[in-house]
Amino acid sequence: MKAAMVLGITVLVSLVTFFQWPKMDRNQRKEKTSYIALAILGWMLCILLVFFPEMDGPTEMLNELFKPFGQMLNIR
Repeated sequence: MKAAMVLGITVLVSLVTFFQWPKMDRNQRKEKTSYIALAILGWMLCILLVFFPEMDGPTEMLNELFKPFGQMLNIR
């Protein structure tokens, strides 16, 4: 079951890349690099969530990262 989900996610990411890649100009190296990096990071996050559904998402990580800063701003 998990293998089918991984395959489905991989197919979806591949299809999105297949349709978006030709729309980018040949000279857009930075855009293509950032697209590849974000696509790979998104794919990896999806795969991790398939195997570890109870894992905290990126929002919880940012909350923990900025919680001390928010508490510091609330001091009166």
